[in-house]
Amino acid sequence: MNSSEEIAVSARSAGRSALRMGPAELVQAAAMARRFYLEGKSKIQIAEEFGVSRFKVARVLETALERDLVRIEIRVPAELDAERSDALRAHFGLRHAVVVESPAEAEESPDPENLGEVAADLLGELVAEGDVLGLAWGRSTIHMAAALHRLPPCTVVQLTGVYDAGTAERGSVEAVRRAAQVSGGDAHPIYAPMLLPDAATAAALRNQTGIARAFEYFDKVTVAAVSIGSWERGISTVHDMLSDEERARYASYGVAAEMSAHLFDRDGRRVGRDLGERCITVEADRLRRIPEVVAIAGGARKADAIAAVLRSGLVTSLVTDTAAADHLLASQAGPRPALDRVDPDN
Repeated sequence: MNSSEEIAVSARSAGRSALRMGPAELVQAAAMARRFYLEGKSKIQIAEEFGVSRFKVARVLETALERDLVRIEIRVPAELDAERSDALRAHFGLRHAVVVESPAEAEESPDPENLGEVAADLLGELVAEGDVLGLAWGRSTIHMAAALHRLPPCTVVQLTGVYDAGTAERGSVEAVRRAAQVSGGDAHPIYAPMLLPDAATAAALRNQTGIARAFEYFDKVTVAAVSIGSWERGISTVHDMLSDEERARYASYGVAAEMSAHLFDRDGRRVGRDLGERCITVEADRLRRIPEVVAIAGGARKADAIAAVLRSGLVTSLVTDTAAADHLLASQAGPRPALDRVDPDN
C-alpha cells in the first residue's frame, strides 16, 4: 500500500493565466518550485540562494500553484480508493480506513480475498518489533495471514477458538503459525472449538494449560485483527454453529452483527451475552483495551453489520471495499466511536 506523489514543474504555462507572467518571473518561479517541491529545500534556503525574502518565496510558490505552473498529482495504486478511505476514516472517527476497489461482479460477495492482501500490508505497517499480535477466527483473517510477507519480530496469539477443531490446520491455528513464521516470533495457538455446548465445558477448557497460556497474552496484545459477520446464514460462523432455536432467540434481541462470538445490535450495544460464556474467545473489555484493533470485512451484505461493530467502539481501524464503504458513508456514525473507544452500553 505505497502511495506516491508526482510533482510536475514546468517553465511553460499550463493555463492562460500564467501567460501574464513575464519570462523572468516564469523562469524564477519554476526554479524556486523545483527547489522546494523536488529538491526538498526550505523557503529560507531558497530565499538565500535567490537573494530575496522568504515571504517573497512563499508568494512565488503560491502564485505558481494558482497559475497552474506547478501541478501536483497524488497517486495511489489503482485498487485503493483514497477518497472513500479518508471520508470513511473521518465519518467513524477511525485511526485508519482502507477502502479497496472490488470487481463489480463481486460487490455482493462478503469479504473479497483481496481485502486480506491489503490487510496484510497494513499489519506490516502497524506492527512494531516486540508487539503482541492477536488474530481472531474469520475467513478474512485467514486470507490475511496467507498473504503476509513481512512482519517485524513479534509474538502471535490466537484470540478465539476455531470454527471446527477438525479444520484447525487450515484455519485460525494455521493463520497464527503463518504470522509467527513470517515474523520469526513465538506462536500461541488455541486448539479448541470456539463454541462449546455449555458454560461449564467452556470454563474447563479455558483452564487447560495450553489455552490458559494463550489467554495470559490477551492483556499484552498491542495489535489485533478481527473479522465481522452479519446475522445470517453463511455470513457469520457463529450463526451457522447454533441451532435454529438459538438463532431465533438471539435474533429476537435485535442482533445485527457478530465479532469474535460477541453479538451487537444496530447501535453497537452488546446483546445475548450468555453466548460468550459458552465460547473460547477474547472478552470484549479486553478488546477495548487493545491499542489497535483492525477489522477486515467487506461486501454490501455486511455493511450494516460493519456499521454496528464500528459503533461499538471496539475497532480502531477498518479494511473494507467500495461496496460496503458507500453504505457506511450513508449511515449514522456517532461521535468518534473508534478513536474515543466509546462503550455504547455505558
